[in-house]
Amino acid sequence: MPHRTGGPAEWVPAPLRLHPLRVLVGWAAATVALLIAAAVLPGLQVGGLLGGVLAAAAIGVLNAVLPPLIALVRLPFALAAGFVLMLVLDALMIRAVSELVAGALTVSGLPTALAAALIVSATSVVFAVVFGTDDDDTYTLRVTRRLAERAGDARRTDVPGVLFLEVDGLSLPTLRRAMRDGSAPHLASLLAGGTHRLVEWETDLSSQTGASQAGLLHGRNDEVAAFRWFERGPGRVMSCSSPGDLADVERRLSTGRGLLAGGGASRGNLFSGDAEDVLLTVSRIDAERGANRGYRPFFANGFNVTRVLVLVAWEVLLEVVAALRARRRDVRPRGRRGGTYPLVRAAVTVVVRDIVTYAVLADMMRGRPAVYATFAGYDEVAHHSGVERADTLEVLRKIDKQFARIDRAREHAPRPYHLVVLSDHGQTQGATFRQRNGHGLEELVERALADGPVARGGSGDENEVAPRRAFEEATGRPAEAPPRPDAEGRPAVVLASGNLGLVYLAGATARMSREQIDARHPALLPALRGHRHIGWVLVRSAHDGPVVLGPRGWRRLGDGAGDGDDPLAPFGPNARAHLRRADGLPHAPDVLVGGFYDPDLDEGCAFEELIAFHGGIGGNQSRAFLLHPAALAPPGEPLVGAEAVHAVLAGWRPPA
Repeated sequence: MPHRTGGPAEWVPAPLRLHPLRVLVGWAAATVALLIAAAVLPGLQVGGLLGGVLAAAAIGVLNAVLPPLIALVRLPFALAAGFVLMLVLDALMIRAVSELVAGALTVSGLPTALAAALIVSATSVVFAVVFGTDDDDTYTLRVTRRLAERAGDARRTDVPGVLFLEVDGLSLPTLRRAMRDGSAPHLASLLAGGTHRLVEWETDLSSQTGASQAGLLHGRNDEVAAFRWFERGPGRVMSCSSPGDLADVERRLSTGRGLLAGGGASRGNLFSGDAEDVLLTVSRIDAERGANRGYRPFFANGFNVTRVLVLVAWEVLLEVVAALRARRRDVRPRGRRGGTYPLVRAAVTVVVRDIVTYAVLADMMRGRPAVYATFAGYDEVAHHSGVERADTLEVLRKIDKQFARIDRAREHAPRPYHLVVLSDHGQTQGATFRQRNGHGLEELVERALADGPVARGGSGDENEVAPRRAFEEATGRPAEAPPRPDAEGRPAVVLASGNLGLVYLAGATARMSREQIDARHPALLPALRGHRHIGWVLVRSAHDGPVVLGPRGWRRLGDGAGDGDDPLAPFGPNARAHLRRADGLPHAPDVLVGGFYDPDLDEGCAFEELIAFHGGIGGNQSRAFLLHPAALAPPGEPLVGAEAVHAVLAGWRPPA
């Protein structure tokens, strides 16, 4: 264990020692894996048990020497180039053993060698789980530490750094149930051991990653009205799925003093927080085109690439089986899960997760003062499977396992680290607006306007669209521009952000008042506020200021006065304050629409085709959490809004 010796507060990392028994178990497993591959592949022959033992040892030695050296090579488009290079290297290492160790291994050619590498990886994954060697990161940390030392990055200090690990889309109530039922055992152990405290924080009205991470990482999110919004000046739709749009927003928000400024690292986020070092960060996607050294720790183990490909295939199979089971059992609500979605799910839950984990481990070995990393797998699967369905919670369990790896690695780092786990929002569940009504919000607005088709935004979420664009640019392929609604000549632009709808009306350069809307489009507001699956409608009145309308009443947001039933009653005590703030944002729509929420059934509906959703208010989508070390000063008051949480996180961060 690490300890403090000598002078005051001297941090001494724990040594990294390979356990002989684990080495022997891994060696035996590799030998058996080679024998299995030889039984499956006609072009691969192993010279008996002794040949398998010798071949496995030789492959292990080559893997310990060559991949770490290759990982140091500066390659453009490092992600794609690294995958291709390591696949070829894996095949070459097996082929080389057949030449170097006479009689141990015979390989007919490179395709056979590559197939053998994949089979060996698949078998080794199974053995690692069975024998409990899959949780040993000693070798990984030794290699990562050497890479950091060679680059001159290892920084020994006694000042604690902070690791901010985000579980995208996980609400506090779901986390508590997951800890109770065994889907988040490591996080549960932090609470049970008394080292950490769990507190709730309430998101802004736009409960989605774009708005939350802008506030958490940069201390401001007023430029992000929703997942999609319309900017009247340039006359274009902005989206949190567009790297170009997020880069533009970050330029507006950044002061150079974000949460990660001064030596911090951003891993898998939408925004950078002014970090010097970024990896899979959508607002700084240009970094993926260069020789990004953040991928070195992942590629330093040649087996990682074949292992990830095996796990991707397994994840695709899990998704196909889960989708078929849900259809056979007629599980409701049920989302669309075909097309390319199984591959997107596998990319987020396996590839991105593992690359981000290795990057965080490397950041610790370098002694970075602050790291913020997003693990998006739970959010991605919940959108399509449901908030607490079996396959969703299994993804959460695997994320929890990565957190355990990171937690164990802290004692070996060149500085002490605080571990902070948080979420950016939660999720609420229910059949979509279209599933319930046979039409979307866009069609409802079109019928009320009666002036022709409206311009409408696409559907999807930040996990499904942004990583695809990131991988396109990382592989050097020309990334197509995200589709943007053509507002020219259209009566309105209608956009969706979970259960939040935004309606921008044509014919005015500034926001239209309620009185102007009623005069030009008399059927619009009655059609919206009277719909049974719409909970409230926000407009600004020239006489009353911002007002919220419901089916049986209305309220002024300024003083709460009004008539009839309060439309915001089911949405919590802070709903009026959230809407009042949203009304003052620079890109607020003419009409802001909130989907209904039934507190008895705990369900609502999204205006997108996502059965678990977030983006507005109602239910657990606004209930995020903050799991922080007891040694850090707790928040002094209830946390409402991402900007308030930023102030707390920034107070915990050490100086550069």
